[in-house]
Amino acid sequence: MKKIYDGVQRFCAAHPRFGISNLMRVIVAGNVAVYVLMLLTQSNDVNALNFLTFNLHALLRGEVWRLVTFVFVPAYSSPFSLLISLYFYYWIGSTLERQWGTPKFNLYYISGMLLTVLGTVLASLITGNYYLTVAGTNYVNLSMFFAFAVLFPNAQVLLFFIIPVKMKWLAYLDGALFAFDIISAVGQHNWGGVVLPIVALLNFAVFIWPEVHYLRQRTQYQASRKTVQFRQAQQQQARQQEQQGYHHKCAVCGKTDTDYPDMQFRYCSKCAGYHCFCQDHIFNHVHFTEE
Repeated sequence: MKKIYDGVQRFCAAHPRFGISNLMRVIVAGNVAVYVLMLLTQSNDVNALNFLTFNLHALLRGEVWRLVTFVFVPAYSSPFSLLISLYFYYWIGSTLERQWGTPKFNLYYISGMLLTVLGTVLASLITGNYYLTVAGTNYVNLSMFFAFAVLFPNAQVLLFFIIPVKMKWLAYLDGALFAFDIISAVGQHNWGGVVLPIVALLNFAVFIWPEVHYLRQRTQYQASRKTVQFRQAQQQQARQQEQQGYHHKCAVCGKTDTDYPDMQFRYCSKCAGYHCFCQDHIFNHVHFTEE
């Protein structure tokens, strides 16, 4: 999982122009356009838009556009519910794109789409129901919501436009409901209902779990370094200074403040331990890590 995450990071760094800028604006506009089309056909039935939803049987007949168009199918027939849903996920998606950058957010959304399709195919093959369809982007949006809740757990939304609730509590609630649905599907021997949601949310595990693990390790390291380890390293550095006749020595080029009295020396807060660098290398070095 970490290798996939590292590969995504390298790809995004190498292709900064990859993807569609303001992708959620395109998704929202597509949903609105399809909803207007549904109204113009004088039908409030989402099933009237089956030619846009993903369908394995139709895909095998060559209707490949369904691999993309299913994300534009409105999740709600009520205009009020649709408006609230689109606004909420537009806000979440736009924030994630600003946080990650356009390439990574596009990869996250596209992988969610592909995994939703894969989950539908697996569920169809397991159940033997080749006409299983997926309308809308419920699991893609849920995956996006979980990612936002992990990165911004204390962000608040107004539940029912009145009650302020932090995102982490909404995520806990949705996670519990998600687990309940899977357990219920197992009890009913509905294996399609088990496979589809799990596969559809694998991109959350690939993109978010390594990032959470990294942030947790960094927080723990910084906490320990500020208490005991940093003080021990500082005392050790002071003893070395008395023995070696200089106060500062660059860990990259070896220059000291005794040999270069006019040069500035700084200590890097991101390196493990207590390492000094000259002005030429303080912003240009590989950070030391714990063994």
